[in-house]
Amino acid sequence: MQKLQILVLHGPNLNLLGIRERSVYGDLSLDQINAALADQMAGLHGLIECQQHNSEGAIVEAIHSALGNKDGILINAGAYTHTSVAIRDALSGVNLPVVEVHLSNIYQRESFRHHSYIAPIAIGQISGFGLDSYLLGLKALIRHLRKTQ
Repeated sequence: MQKLQILVLHGPNLNLLGIRERSVYGDLSLDQINAALADQMAGLHGLIECQQHNSEGAIVEAIHSALGNKDGILINAGAYTHTSVAIRDALSGVNLPVVEVHLSNIYQRESFRHHSYIAPIAIGQISGFGLDSYLLGLKALIRHLRKTQ
């Protein structure tokens, strides 16, 4: 069985997890989320690379670097989900399977968060389950990749 390689991208302000708006995002730090993802990926016999960027350009560059190096992308683009055509176009351009995740349920929040530029090009979106959004998203991405191999 081939070891799948997944890029996990965390968008702006997610470096403040565990500190910022705990009632919305929970108590886990980004390092704890990344560790949980790495543990799950080890059980799935794959490799994972986690990156967090506050700038849109850095996220676009990370997406571009996945071309030819990764099998899929798991992304929580944070606020850029609702504003960035550039990130959407980068994801579309590399033509890798993408799963969009969010810790909070974006549809129970402010109306400007109800629109995602990423969802129409993603194979799926999971939101509202905290850490489980990431874990479910990773599992779904791996299953999708294994079916298409």
